[in-house]
Parts: sequence; C-alpha cells; structure tokens
Amino acid sequence: MTASRPFLGFPDCPVDDQIPCAVIFGAGHGSTYPGKDSSGYILAADAIRAASQDDAALIKHWDFDLGGPLFDGKPVCCIDAGDIPTTLHDNAGNRARIETRTREVLALPAVPILLGGDCSVTIPFIAGFADHGPVWVLQIDAHIDWRDEVDGERCGYSSPMRRASEMPHVAGLVQVGLRSVGSARLTDIEAARRYGSRFVTAREVYAQGVEAALRHIPEGVRVVVTLDCDSLDPSIMPGVAARTPGGLTYTQVIDLIAGLGRRARIAGFDLVEFYPPADIDGLSALTAARLLVNVIGTVVRQV
Repeated sequence: MTASRPFLGFPDCPVDDQIPCAVIFGAGHGSTYPGKDSSGYILAADAIRAASQDDAALIKHWDFDLGGPLFDGKPVCCIDAGDIPTTLHDNAGNRARIETRTREVLALPAVPILLGGDCSVTIPFIAGFADHGPVWVLQIDAHIDWRDEVDGERCGYSSPMRRASEMPHVAGLVQVGLRSVGSARLTDIEAARRYGSRFVTAREVYAQGVEAALRHIPEGVRVVVTLDCDSLDPSIMPGVAARTPGGLTYTQVIDLIAGLGRRARIAGFDLVEFYPPADIDGLSALTAARLLVNVIGTVVRQV
C-alpha cells in the first residue's frame, strides 16, 4: 500500500534505477497484548507524512539543523514506500511482514527507516538485520523495555530490548533518555546490567551533553537506532501514551543523531510510540517529521 502523500513528497520507488540511500516504510501494528487495542498507532506514519508537506518544496533550501540542504547538493536519494499491511492481534504475521520488508530494504542496499507503531515493531525490525551484523542498538527512550513477557506475550512493547539482547547479531545496547518509573522491575534492571547494557539517564544528558551516550558506542560500528517518542519531553512531544516530564529536548536528540553519524554509521532507524490521538495541535507530528529530516540528512552525509 502506497501512502497518498509521501514524506516530503519523496518518490515511492527508485528513480532512473538509482539505488536509494534510505527507504521509509510504515507499520501500524506489531505485537499487541491480549485484550489491548493499538489501533491509534496506525495513524502515526501518515500524520508524520502530513506534517512534512509544508517543507516538501524546500528540500533544496538551507537547513540550519544540517548545515546545508537536506541532500547536501546531491540528487534526492530517499523513497517513501508507504505502509506494509498489518492487522491488529495478528502478532506473528505482523512480525514476519516487518522483518521481511526490513531485509528487502537492506538487500538493495539502503538504510531502512520504519515509522511505527508501538515499540513492539522494533523487535522484528532489529531481527531483520540478522544477515547484516554485527550491529549495536541505540535506544532513545524513557523506559528500558526489558520485560520478559506480559500476559504471555514476549514480543510486546515492554520487551524490545530484552529480545534484542538475545539476538546473536546484536553486539551491544546503549539506552539513553531514561527517567521516572515505568514497567521495569528490579529483576529487569538486573538482567539488563548482567547483559552489559549501558544506561544513560535524561539527567546525565542534561549534565554532560550527548557525549554521555555516544562514548559508549565504539567508533566505526553499525548502529540501529530506535527512537521512542516518549524519550522527548512532553512539552514538545505530547502525542504519546505515557507522558513523562524531564525528557530530552529536540536539540539534544538531533545532536545525538548527528554525533552518532560522525562517530559510527546509522544502519537503520525506527521512530515509534507516536500516538496521534494524544497529540496537541499537531505538535508531535511536526517534531517527529523534523527528527526524521535530521536522520535522513545524517544518513546522506555518511554515504
């Protein structure tokens, strides 16, 4: 299924047989818990696309976040392939389709960019890199997402980092933006620490800058970034299911992305947990769209 309004007006397929540097695709459902309804998330990808439309005619203009135009004087090399079909509570089927699409994009080769969906979509997204490892995972999130299971479901939104830690192609985890309380039990914290996950709280980023997180990522490695929208402060990202004060700022997140692009290589990126029914005046969609622009600009500059 192709989106009616692609992100920034990008083409929906390669132009002149040019291999894209990045491919955007959406997935509304991942692995939903029994008795829960995740349908609000199916609106996320198109809300972000819609928020980008005012800038679609400006992609050759100077972007002060990036220090130059989005594509740095090069041809447009990003496509928006629309959304893959997902179905509420078809958890195994949704995971298979997300992993398959991720593998297809990596085979081009291009950087896959997934727009969720709650963060259960992150599990099959990272699984799709099995033949392209080793990779590190940089999770930008208020929560550590290390539950082993919830109501019998082991691949729901509380478990993506636990499942990632079990994947042989994942070399390490850095988790940044942590704050407040969430689903983590003491046993989850202990399991993450035994694995060797690096925790970086939001307060540490405020005190030390983004280097507090970047220093844990070895230079030159390939990194899959998963950005949970509740990592940002709800003053700029109110459209989430779990608003938590004290989150990262827009500038901190784009500095983290840019710093990662200079230190290592962004191999994949997902943006998850944007919940449009909770948004206020489209602010979250606009913030998410601008973050995605920064990711694409960083990928362009690392190719």
